[in-house]
Amino acid sequence: MAYRFTLQTQTCVTTLEKSYLTDRTFQVRCQEEYTKLYTIQSGVPQGSILGPILYSVFIADLPETEQTLTANYGDDTAIVASHQNPIIASRKLQNHLNQFEKSLKRWRIKANENKSAHITFTLKSENCPTVTLNGNQISQGETAKYLGIYLDRRLKWRTHIFAKRKQLGMKLQQMYSILGRKSELSIENKLLIYKLILKPTWTYGIPLWSTVINSNIEILKTELD
Repeated sequence: MAYRFTLQTQTCVTTLEKSYLTDRTFQVRCQEEYTKLYTIQSGVPQGSILGPILYSVFIADLPETEQTLTANYGDDTAIVASHQNPIIASRKLQNHLNQFEKSLKRWRIKANENKSAHITFTLKSENCPTVTLNGNQISQGETAKYLGIYLDRRLKWRTHIFAKRKQLGMKLQQMYSILGRKSELSIENKLLIYKLILKPTWTYGIPLWSTVINSNIEILKTELD
């Protein structure tokens, strides 16, 4: 009986996964007009609970090398190569990208080179040589955004803090009617709103940027004051 139950369970799960991944369609709506139905050739429904799990399984065998560090979160991938010589650092990174490119082609995954960024983390003025993906040169910049955190080349976190200050200012403006001095909301409720909505805005990623110099911390303090 236990074996029969296991077999039925596996069959049910397989049928569910098959219905989830095959014969799905989509259409586009513009005001009151609808397009005809089109078949989804690949991918999973956006915003679904099962989607991230299936995607993690799908990319589980993306290549890694001993000379680089890879970090994956959803469809965001960061590859880090380190060396005192910038030419060697780029060479390590390019070797990984070459393997990465072959894997993408094999599994028909399309990388967006336009949204990719190449940044050199150093206290020196020299940049690492450029690298390419799918024959396209990845643009170099002074900052790169990864998982909502702005990384600058010298890790001074000024760009990140300015971005958090802007977000905090917008939320404060939206909530001024209930948080301002003329608001009749109790101090306890104002404090609760601060802890639930405002504090997570400016403390996001704080284990990384908490060592920032005091002058940059003052940027946030002026907004909070």
